[in-house]
Amino acid sequence: MIEIIPATDIIGGQCVRLTQGDYASRKTYYRDPLEAAFRFEEAGIRRLHMVDLDGAKASEPRNLAVLERIAARTSLEVQYGGGIKNREALHSVFDAGARRAICGSVAVRRPDLFAAWLAEVDPRRLILGGDVRNGAVAIEGWLESSTLSAPELIGRFIPQGLTQVICTDISRDGMLCGPSAAFYADLQGRFPTVEITVSGGISSMSDIEELDRQGLRSVIVGKALYEGRITLKDLARCLPNA
Repeated sequence: MIEIIPATDIIGGQCVRLTQGDYASRKTYYRDPLEAAFRFEEAGIRRLHMVDLDGAKASEPRNLAVLERIAARTSLEVQYGGGIKNREALHSVFDAGARRAICGSVAVRRPDLFAAWLAEVDPRRLILGGDVRNGAVAIEGWLESSTLSAPELIGRFIPQGLTQVICTDISRDGMLCGPSAAFYADLQGRFPTVEITVSGGISSMSDIEELDRQGLRSVIVGKALYEGRITLKDLARCLPNA
């Protein structure tokens, strides 16, 4: 069964959700993200997706204290992204307790540096963020567009042992309109050695079941979970040993 990874987007230490990456659209769901993490852990979830939205705008991690609390007080494997632009930031995220670091902008702006990190760090601890808008990879907290497509970006790092990619369809993010299943299935087919994690548009368990049928291995769920369209019982039902 496809693995479900709950999302916690952090602004000012609080758990929020945006719509299509628009910071003005934010809605706060938990003033203390640790409360959400406890609920996910209790449901049997293994991985937690955490995006430091303040860090993405500031080009350096800004919510490491939230990461530290969740890593210290739960068994969740936190994958953390937002503002990781240099080696110091990368190691600060690992030191704060992240199991994996998500890197997007740096892979586009400084591909040689990201390639070096793949060689320096266990590649299984680095996740490439290849988020797309109108076919182009977006960077700097989705505020800018590059000239690269997702396949072009992913292909750059296959020789360095890349194993994990999160790809968000920004046009569907927070819209509860369903994911671009065919797009993700095509990506997974092109890069069979890479785990393509789906993000954006998930509205119901039927969306997740379709992604599972298409051969995807993991999916990030945010707004649908916080709005009750997918429940914690649904999450528990989909665990590998359920």
